[in-house]
Amino acid sequence: MPTDFETTTIAFDEETGVGYLTLNRPDALNALSSQLREDIVAGLRELNEYNDDGVVMRTVVVEGAGGNFCAGADITEFEEGPPTTEVDRSHYRFIREYPLPVIAKIRGYCLGGGLETAMSCDFRIADTDARFGLPEVDLGIIPGAGGVQFISRLANPSVAKEIAMTGEHLPAERGAELGIFNDVHAPDELDAAVDEFAETIASKPPLSVRTIKKSATMATQTGLREGIEYDADVFETLLWTDDHKEGVRAFAEDDYEPEFQGK
Repeated sequence: MPTDFETTTIAFDEETGVGYLTLNRPDALNALSSQLREDIVAGLRELNEYNDDGVVMRTVVVEGAGGNFCAGADITEFEEGPPTTEVDRSHYRFIREYPLPVIAKIRGYCLGGGLETAMSCDFRIADTDARFGLPEVDLGIIPGAGGVQFISRLANPSVAKEIAMTGEHLPAERGAELGIFNDVHAPDELDAAVDEFAETIASKPPLSVRTIKKSATMATQTGLREGIEYDADVFETLLWTDDHKEGVRAFAEDDYEPEFQGK
């Protein structure tokens, strides 16, 4: 059954192992109020509790209600001071460090802090009507949660400068061309495409998936030698797991359907 917080809703599909978190401020284009930031963390934390007795939930889809992903920070709160504290920014880090893969399903506006939220996720899949950008320059500030850093890595520094300095709203297709979005689909095909992708990830051995997420993160934060040593160490560990045995058996027996338990 879905669970409602003040500004988010969560649900979990036991059959597929996919969790869902919906930003639920449609009248405000899902702008990031302080409450929404808190509810994103609370919702993801509660979803992860499904795994207290084993690896049941395998991946999470984050989306926005009302036809928009997130239009950025809630500017009405800036009168009380902009969101500059670590508490206010914690949802970005929480998503990045979440143990499971997180998929951003993007419709409509994906701007400023909304784009930074999406780029904190592991994957970004949008529809062709979506628009993304970093408009903070028009407020006399810069993206404060790593927007320029993310795009510099996903595309290149010149592209990051262009997007952040112009503040323009760009079409999703360009985001895919630049590597900012993983894929773009027609609006009426987005739900099915994201479900298929999420279920594919959820069907894989959970320990391998989690380790791959950590490895990819290390690739942007450490030297090559350290990253290779990490991969070698966890490779040896995964060889002794039940999931590895299941995978080997399924490879050897064409009619055997593996059941990966995260053990």
